[in-house]
Order: sequence, then C-alpha cells, then structure tokens
Amino acid sequence: MYRKKEFEKRYLLIIVIVLIAILLVVLSVALKKDRNLSIPEKIIKDSGTFIVNVISSPVNFIKEKLRENKEKNDIYDKYKELKQKEEKLNSVQAENDNLKSEVNKLKETLELNSILSDKVFKNATIVNRNIDYWYDEVTIDKGKKNGIEKDMAVINNNGLVGKVTTVSNYYSTVKLLANENMSDKISVKIKIGEEYAYGLISKYNAKTNTYTVEGISENLTIPKGADVVTTGMGDIFPSGLLVGHVTKVTTDNFDLSKVALVKSSVNFNNLDYVSVLKRKDK
Repeated sequence: MYRKKEFEKRYLLIIVIVLIAILLVVLSVALKKDRNLSIPEKIIKDSGTFIVNVISSPVNFIKEKLRENKEKNDIYDKYKELKQKEEKLNSVQAENDNLKSEVNKLKETLELNSILSDKVFKNATIVNRNIDYWYDEVTIDKGKKNGIEKDMAVINNNGLVGKVTTVSNYYSTVKLLANENMSDKISVKIKIGEEYAYGLISKYNAKTNTYTVEGISENLTIPKGADVVTTGMGDIFPSGLLVGHVTKVTTDNFDLSKVALVKSSVNFNNLDYVSVLKRKDK
C-alpha cells in the first residue's frame, strides 16, 4: 500500500515536469518575433489591439484636451502679464513726456535768464488761475519773503507776461498783459533795421492773441514780422522785453499816426513757469 502511494507521487511529479517543459517550449516559440502567427493568435492579437485602442482613445482625447487647456491658460496668463506691463509702460511714458515738457520749459527759462544781464530775476511757478478771469491774473509761489515787490515785470521764455500787482509773504498776484482792462498803457518800440518806431499798447484781443499799438508817429515803413519790445520808460518794465511781432499796420481815424497789430509772443493759454524781474539799480 505504501509503495503504491509512493509510485503515484512519482508519476504525478513526472507529469508536472512534462507539462512545464511543454509550456516552456510553447513560450519560447511564441516569443520569437519573426515567426508566423497562427490564425487563433492573429485573432487574439487583433482583438486585443482593437480593445486597447478603443479603451485608450477617450483617455488620449481627454489628455490632449487637458494639455491644450493648460497651454491656453499659460498663454492667457502671459497675455495678462504683458497687458499689465503695457499699461504700466503707457503710464510711465505719459509721466516721462510730462517731465520732459517741464524740463524743456525750465531750460528755456534758464536760457532766457542767462541773457538778461542787466536785470535781476526770481524764477516762480504759477500755482493758481481763475477760470472765470483766465486772461486777467495768475498767482505765483513767490512773495515778499523771496524779494518780490509790487510792479515788478513778469516774463516767461517767450516774452513779457505781465506785472506783479499784490504781494503777500509767500505768494504774489500777477496781472497779465492779456488783461483787456489793463489801465497802464505800456510803452513799446518796434525795431526797423537800426531804428525804432515808438508807440503804446492800448488793448488786447484774446480771440486773436494780438495787441493794438497806437500813437506811432515816426514816418517809417514798418515791415511785417518786426520785433516789438518794451522801451523801459515808465519805471515799470525793463527795456528790451519781447512783446510780440507786427502782423498788420494801418493809420488811425485822423490819419495822423500809424496803428500796428502785434501778435503776442506769449501763449497765455499755456503758462506754467515765469520769472520776476527788476532793474539792478533798484
């Protein structure tokens, strides 16, 4: 009985070994890449490949859409960043243009100051201007503490602006030459070659930015574009301050003297910086 059981175990072991050997042979044949597949193998392989493709297609589609969405988000983030930089650049550019304009105006004022050797000047900034009286007066940031006095002449880089009328410790009011109610007639001279024709500014026209110069009695031909400057008479404005340029010459109602229309050299709509002048002998 014992021998019979032992024989059966040996027989079973032999069968297992044979099956393993057969399996190894089948696997070795199946692993050869260059062998011809049998019909069942072809069917199994094609079916498996088709099933894998069917399962992987939606997965690949989702992966592709996720990748595209990520790229779009990255592009949008970069766009927002560039947009912010552009807005910041525009703001900086506007500020830079404004600073350039102010620097140029200051340079022009300093250049003008450098040639006024016979005058004493004090640079100032316009800090207030009444809209209802735009061509009447302005307020500057210099006053008695800065040596400013009443009736001092005020200019900018283009020419005569007006005169100081009231002074406090730290601020002053400047009556503009464009004031149509200017009570003091200003003595001016028109340069004609080596000679001058003298007259008085009688009024200002804000629409054309022109002065009317009357009382020109000299029998001289006044050319268009001739410079008109202050004479220094009257003890208010120093001599040689540019007022404007002649645009037209006529005669008065009695044909006794000439009348010149003078285009102001100052743009009274654009005043920022000025200089207050007085004669050195004062």
